[in-house]
Amino acid sequence: MNIDLQISLEDNFEPGELIELYRANHWSSARKPEQLIPALKNSHALVTARISGKLVGLANAISDGYLVVYYPHMLVHPEYQGKGIGSAMIKCLQEKYAGFHQQMLVADGKAVEFYRANGFSRAGKTEPMWIYDGNDH
Repeated sequence: MNIDLQISLEDNFEPGELIELYRANHWSSARKPEQLIPALKNSHALVTARISGKLVGLANAISDGYLVVYYPHMLVHPEYQGKGIGSAMIKCLQEKYAGFHQQMLVADGKAVEFYRANGFSRAGKTEPMWIYDGNDH
């Protein structure tokens, strides 16, 4: 595969392109841009994936900066999935947080196998829990 992929921890996004990415993935947070945009901008880390300048992927991290990092959002535009973009973004974040005691996330559906293939495993006997204002999971 020969695509012009740029992965960056230094990129800025435009609100419109961000919402388009979230809508393409049917994420309910796309309906709350006034909350989503500042939430992402205040992440501990934000990685973007662009092909020829187009935003095709995004992932973020929330962290204490020392021991624990949580990866709440990981999206790749459906037209670009299966091309290694998600794995490249995860690799970028894992390099940033290498040596942390705990790197964690919640995965469902097809994402479970993706994360397993990228080095994650079930967290012991834990049970994911949440209070959630959405219906896309």
